[in-house]
Amino acid sequence: MGYTPIRPEPVTETPSVALPRPPQRIGLHLLLVALTFVSTLMAGAQWVGKNPFEITNWSYGLPYSLLLMLFIASHEFGHYFAARYHKVDVTLPYFIPIPFVFLFPFGTMGAVIKMRSPVQNRNVLFDIGVAGPLAGFVVSVAILIVGFLTLPGVEYIYQIHPEYLTRFGGQIPEWGLYFGDIPLYHWLAALAPADAFVPPMNEMYHYPFLCVGWFGLFVTALNLVPLGQLDGGHILYGLLGDAHRHIAKILWWAMILLGLGPVFGYLYDVLQHDSPDQLYTWIQTAFLPLLQWMHDTVPFYFQAWSGWLVWALFVRFLTGIAHPPVPDPQPLTPGRKILGWIAILIFFLCVAYNGIYDVPAPPDAATHWMSGLVQGMVQ
Repeated sequence: MGYTPIRPEPVTETPSVALPRPPQRIGLHLLLVALTFVSTLMAGAQWVGKNPFEITNWSYGLPYSLLLMLFIASHEFGHYFAARYHKVDVTLPYFIPIPFVFLFPFGTMGAVIKMRSPVQNRNVLFDIGVAGPLAGFVVSVAILIVGFLTLPGVEYIYQIHPEYLTRFGGQIPEWGLYFGDIPLYHWLAALAPADAFVPPMNEMYHYPFLCVGWFGLFVTALNLVPLGQLDGGHILYGLLGDAHRHIAKILWWAMILLGLGPVFGYLYDVLQHDSPDQLYTWIQTAFLPLLQWMHDTVPFYFQAWSGWLVWALFVRFLTGIAHPPVPDPQPLTPGRKILGWIAILIFFLCVAYNGIYDVPAPPDAATHWMSGLVQGMVQ
């Protein structure tokens, strides 16, 4: 099939003729791009409080859609061009639309490319793995810089949530949907002009540049998790070879432990109440002291993102914890080693331990963010 044999044996028959590579399915790729464009238009309209199922409102989602498509394309074409540079056969990106905006409000699950020929060299594998996250990272940082330098006035948020003026005297509530704490995002926020209104993390998703920029950094961190055949797995394997297995196992268990934080937090809240049930009393006696200690010592642990548990299980069952071996054991070149550690640093700069979470409104307050969006849709 045109592959390079790992351990060639004496040829005893006439070699077969290399088969032609299958053509790119251009029509399918373009259809998926079009569908993803529409689904992200709907998501962008929803983020600014408009009815996403009303076509006339899709124009409100255009900035969000174009920025998000730019980020996804930059990440995937980073992989694509690196692969083509090394003459590795890959498909064009398959964009993944998600039209059910209330199920997944970003409007897309990103995109994927498929490798159609093997990678026999650690340096080539590294180049393909690192090119996507680096390209997406650069675009995300650029989007955030533009977003923070061009922030609209506070009246922009009042146009989306007029109830903040009529019911809360101009104060922005502290409940609602929160985007987690990414270190680099907060550092870039310092670029905003001194007199600019920098929205809190439970309102920044109304701002297309900030929303897409944060999402780009977060997705970059997810891809850079150094496990299995994620981009970070390719990078760690390139840096350490087979020794990466030990670090990968530790990191996988760390993700499981981090993802269990909200579960322990829920159990802590449940066990605060007394009950005559003997089984409940036994569970309360056995676990509440430990949970109370965790609550007092590491309260942020209960606020971790439960999605880390899902992501760990995804890696375990679909890509594997350890990276499969590559036939050529040649170590990375010095320049690639430096780039690899830079990619690891980017992971720590972009990771949000608390992901995306919702802070419920108090019983006597206004309903949470989704109700506000529904009111906007009705209008």
